[in-house]
Amino acid sequence: MSTFTRLALIASDTEPAQAAAAALAGEHEWCAPEDADALVVLGGDGFMLQTLHAMLDAGAMKPVFGLNLGTVGFLMNRTKPGKAILERVARARHIAVSPLQMIATTTAGAQISAYAINEVSLLRETRQTAKLELRVNGKVRMAELACDGVLLATPAGSTAYNLSANGPILPLGSRMLALTPISPFRPRRWKGAILPESASVSFRVLDPDKRPVAAVADQKEVRDIAEVQIKAHSELQLTLLFDRGSSLEERIFAEQFQV
Repeated sequence: MSTFTRLALIASDTEPAQAAAAALAGEHEWCAPEDADALVVLGGDGFMLQTLHAMLDAGAMKPVFGLNLGTVGFLMNRTKPGKAILERVARARHIAVSPLQMIATTTAGAQISAYAINEVSLLRETRQTAKLELRVNGKVRMAELACDGVLLATPAGSTAYNLSANGPILPLGSRMLALTPISPFRPRRWKGAILPESASVSFRVLDPDKRPVAAVADQKEVRDIAEVQIKAHSELQLTLLFDRGSSLEERIFAEQFQV
């Protein structure tokens, strides 16, 4: 059992999250996020990602226990009226998540770095199909991939955009990444690949003037890219807290047996 005593409460600006924050205000002596042992986040998956990215940007990673006041809430816990939040956080299971680091080089020569907790995706900017060269660990694995886009997803993100693009679901702890094409035109039958977390993946945009491509790391977009390099950043581990019996790992299992 964890010994978190200093908790910070962070809520999105939606009406349900604000109402839940007001209800929890008197349940615990909350502190400022910078002084907390762990954070309690109220909102949906989007707000959770926003909070995790803020910690990555600040270089201050703290365990996070989310309560779902949004729509899907895949990264969150269910609200349980009558259950003390301090006890839930103390008993929670810890899940470590390694973000991806994207380094995008634009056609103008600028280099932009960003982190992705779910996935890094490359997407065509116009009606023209994107054409990409794919390298894994420095070796060309596909000289030309013609597609609407392609993405590289973590296990935590494998049930998000990756699953919508018919990519595989990856169990947590698998230390694997899902490389998934989006509407591939050539080679048409390529379904993607599963790569070890240690793999370094890079894409070079072929004919970027005629076929411009944007790169998106979760919520950060870089347009008109020439090349993108992606690698898991294992030294910057994030910790998500889940009620036992309803962890993110269990949800990933459940997703694979839905009919």
